[in-house]
Amino acid sequence: MALSKSLITQLKKEAHHLRPVFQIGKAGLSEDMVDGISGALDKRELMKVSILQNCSIDKKELAFDLSRYLEADVVQIIGRTIVLYRRNPDISNYE
Repeated sequence: MALSKSLITQLKKEAHHLRPVFQIGKAGLSEDMVDGISGALDKRELMKVSILQNCSIDKKELAFDLSRYLEADVVQIIGRTIVLYRRNPDISNYE
């Protein structure tokens, strides 16, 4: 789903104060990691994922993979942090 510019701006503001919930390191993405992130997105909608320095996967490639596996949108990539959003109609605070 393509996010509107106004929604991206709103999500960036909200994400600014969030701390990363998951860290991706040397092992990269595993099925358990993707399942954990998916569960967290179900409850939060918006979250940060940190990429550790020992991760050999390019951050843009990692963001693309997460977006595809999770059916989520990448709001932004800041340094080694990916901001993800997946709307949950039951709890959504964003329109």
